[in-house]
Amino acid sequence: MLIIDAHLDLAMNALQGNRDLTRSVYTIRTTEQKNSGKGQGYGTVAFPEMRQGRVALSFATAIARSTGRPTPNIDYDHPTQASAMAQGHLAYYRGLEELGIVRVITTGAELDGHWGEWTAWEDAGGEAPPLGFVLSMEGADPILTPEHVEFWYNAGLRAIGPSHYGPNRYAGGTGTELGLGEMGPALLQEMERLGIMLDLTHLSDESFWQALEIYNGPVLASHNNCRAIVPHQRQFSDEQLRAIIERGGVVGMAMDVWMMSTKWRGGQSWNYDIMLEDMVPHIDHICELAGNASNIAIGTDLDGGFGREQSPADLDTIADLQRIPDLLRGNGYAEDDIAAICHGNWLRLLREALKD
Repeated sequence: MLIIDAHLDLAMNALQGNRDLTRSVYTIRTTEQKNSGKGQGYGTVAFPEMRQGRVALSFATAIARSTGRPTPNIDYDHPTQASAMAQGHLAYYRGLEELGIVRVITTGAELDGHWGEWTAWEDAGGEAPPLGFVLSMEGADPILTPEHVEFWYNAGLRAIGPSHYGPNRYAGGTGTELGLGEMGPALLQEMERLGIMLDLTHLSDESFWQALEIYNGPVLASHNNCRAIVPHQRQFSDEQLRAIIERGGVVGMAMDVWMMSTKWRGGQSWNYDIMLEDMVPHIDHICELAGNASNIAIGTDLDGGFGREQSPADLDTIADLQRIPDLLRGNGYAEDDIAAICHGNWLRLLREALKD
C-alpha cells in the first residue's frame, strides 16, 4: 500500500549529518562510527528504503533553530544563521529534484499528477517514479520577519510549525508555558494569506490555543501522539485533538518510542520492547474521539535526531512501514480506513490546502 509520511528530517541528516541518502541505509550505517553521536550507525531512512516501503510522498523538513539552546548542528546564535542553514535545506531538495531523484510538490495539480504516477506504478510495476516531497519548516526561527514568509512560499514551502523545543521569537514550544511571541500573530496571518498550512506540532498549550484563534487555514499535527496514553506536554490532550478534528485537520503518528509508550524510561540506551503495535492505541484513541478514521495518519519522525535505538524494536528501516496495513487489519480496521490512515487523509488535506 502506498504511504505518506508527514515528517522526515531528510535535509538535516544529509547536511548536518553528512549522510548520502541516495545510498542504502545499510551502506550508510557502515560509513558511520557507532556511538560517535546519537543515532550514528543506526539510521533507518534513505531513499532506496523509502521506495521499497512505497513512501510515495513525504513532508520533508527544513529545521534550524535560534533559541539559545546549545544543541549542536541545530541551534545557531542568530536568526540569519538559522535562515541560511534552512535555505541550504531547500537547496538540497531542489538539487535532488534537478537530478530527477525527487519531485517537490507545490500545487494540487502537481500532487494529483505525482499520485497518479505512483498509483499506476503500483498496478503495473517497472521503475518507480521520483519520491514526492512537500516542503515544511519545523520551527520558524529561519523566517527573519513575518514579511519574509512570502520568500519561503515562493521557494516552495507549504507548511510551517512556528516553534520546536523551547521558545523562539514567534511562539512558545515544547517544554515552555509561553504563548505566541510579539511577531507570532503576523506570522500566522501571512501563512493564512499565502495558503501555508499550520503545523501545530511542538506548540505549547498556550500557543496552540492562541494560534487557532488567529489562523483559519488548514491545520495538521505532522508528528504528534496522545497525551492520554503518554502523559507529557509534547503530546496533545483530548481537548486539543478534538480541536484539530473539528477543523478537519490530520494528526500523524510519531515513532520516537518515548512518545509511543510509557514503557520507555529516561536514560535508556536502546529500545527492546516498544513495537510498531504500540502505535495502535494512539490510532484507536483518535478514531474514538473523531468517531471515524478521517483524522489520523502517519508522521514517523524517523531519524529525527535518533536512530534504531529509539525506534520501534521491530522496525529496521522505513521500509517496514509496509507492516502497518496488516497490523491494522489484525486490529479490526476496514480496508478503506487502512488506506485513509496510510495515505488518504493526508491526500485529502493536501488537496484542500494546495493551490493550483
